[in-house]
Amino acid sequence: MEPIDNYIDENRDRYIEELKELLRIPSVSAESEHKGDMIKAAEYISEKLQDAGMKKVKIHKTDGHPVVYGEWLGAPGKPTVLIYGHYDVQPAGDPSLWKSDPFDPVIIGDKIFARGATDDKGQLYIHIKSVEACFKANGTLPLNVKFLIEGEEEVGSENLEPFIIANKKMLACDSVLISDTSLYAPGLPTLTYGLRGLCYMEVEVTGPNKDLHSGSYGGAVANPVNVLAKMIASLHDKNGKVTIPGFYDGILQLSRQERENFKKLKFSESAYMKEVGVKELAGEKGYTTLERQWARPTLDCNGIVGGYTGEGAKTIIPSKVSSKISMRLVSNQDPKKIAKLFTAHIKAIAPKSVKVTVKELHGGYPVITPIDGKATIAASKAMERAFGKKTVYMREGGSIPVVAAFANELKAPAVLMGFGLNSENLHSPNEHFSLTHFMLGIKSSVYFFEEFSK
Repeated sequence: MEPIDNYIDENRDRYIEELKELLRIPSVSAESEHKGDMIKAAEYISEKLQDAGMKKVKIHKTDGHPVVYGEWLGAPGKPTVLIYGHYDVQPAGDPSLWKSDPFDPVIIGDKIFARGATDDKGQLYIHIKSVEACFKANGTLPLNVKFLIEGEEEVGSENLEPFIIANKKMLACDSVLISDTSLYAPGLPTLTYGLRGLCYMEVEVTGPNKDLHSGSYGGAVANPVNVLAKMIASLHDKNGKVTIPGFYDGILQLSRQERENFKKLKFSESAYMKEVGVKELAGEKGYTTLERQWARPTLDCNGIVGGYTGEGAKTIIPSKVSSKISMRLVSNQDPKKIAKLFTAHIKAIAPKSVKVTVKELHGGYPVITPIDGKATIAASKAMERAFGKKTVYMREGGSIPVVAAFANELKAPAVLMGFGLNSENLHSPNEHFSLTHFMLGIKSSVYFFEEFSK
């Protein structure tokens, strides 16, 4: 592998400059004003796939943002791996909270700062460069490779599953390789074998038909903000359990072995609290922090909009307030069923003094992948070779909705080989990615091709 390793090392600066170009494209899938940028990002990915040596590269239209596909099938008799990633990013949010322009990447020390650096442009670009390195150094790949890169992961991948169903033959593979997860710690090779699902809802509470003077009407007319706040507060009991009837029905409990594996990771609550800036941790009673974060379902209010919050005073009873609420799900929880349970419960606890509307925004199924599968074993060996340390296994509290679709529709197990860190501010201001992990990721990907081809 020395020629490939040398090629990767020699082209480090070029790789980073190319990544910067991709990060400069504000491909925010949630905001319609960036529709043109979404197309631009897809075109950039398409161009780089072709430059790397992929064949039949095509940008496919969907009812939303486009999907980029490419393949190289020049290794008959060898396995086929489908590499998945996403080129869309979260909105940047308040620019004053960023130390630099979110779409003008800067390098400080070992880190590159920009929206999408770790989630997921930096990680997906790892595999494009690994393919290039194989072709440039060896003239070929040791197995068959397909790429499927979408532009709607950050908004629920609504159009990807229909695309997968419609193109099963084109996407057929032996395994799906995904780098959209994290390392457990810096420099520690990590494979993720479990993801929580997601049920994302919106609740709107309407009271009077217009904003009312709080002096003239206060105490006589229900305030929708007060009502919604009480409703949200009631969704957890004193032990941190979700109070929705049926919410926990049938969920799988952690095995003793999994709990022991979590303990081996030597999680530090004090370091965790310092990292996130809190003095005390909270959550469901009876479980450790890692268990609550990776293997227990949760419910969180993501935001409330309503009333007056501008400068000065405006004493009103607002007419309307809305909130977005996400629930992270674990094995045997169906997001569609949870959405119905949530809707029924919210309407049941709402007082007659207000009108409540509940809307299901999007969701995804939880996933557990076998750690003894051939592709997972190959990935473990590959990361161990690249990082020089034994690979560890963990679950992840987040969601990648399409993983379940790959399992259900393509019957292909997923390998979650991430190179980011949860501390890299994904979805937050000052998102960044370690360039050391970026380069180790490229080598890990190359080694995976070799190991899985066996």
